[in-house]
Amino acid sequence: MEPQRKPPNRINERGEREAAPTWESLVDRQIREAMDEGKFDDLPFQGQPLPAVDDAFAGEWAMAFRMLKNAGAAPPWILADKDARALLDRRDAILARAPVASAIGRRRDRAELERLVIEINAAIARLNAEAPTDRQHRRPLVLAEELARLDGLEIR
Repeated sequence: MEPQRKPPNRINERGEREAAPTWESLVDRQIREAMDEGKFDDLPFQGQPLPAVDDAFAGEWAMAFRMLKNAGAAPPWILADKDARALLDRRDAILARAPVASAIGRRRDRAELERLVIEINAAIARLNAEAPTDRQHRRPLVLAEELARLDGLEIR
């Protein structure tokens, strides 16, 4: 003989406990109680449609990318591209200050640029190895061209 199940307990609008059977599921009850407590009052986009997420080019990876983004993470090739861009920004800063640098500053900048080009090329190689398609690839830098840019020369 099966044990008889008790009907679920529920609190009505007047705050009284009801012991009548209900079709309200556990999840529905938790959502209703959270709404009553005002836990949804400060959510972003309240009363507005959610912004559309354009994952048209992500294809079958769209859900994985969205999960990574919501978790504050990114695919390895995106992180590798950020690293490469940060190093390229450092290179641009060296090239921007070159015209006003002293002779000692230029030697220092030249040595720093040589080290930086090696780091940039390593970051670009990592990006190119991890990127899913060649559309995300970057071309490695040529040291002679970068040094010529530092010296204000034009290479053809």
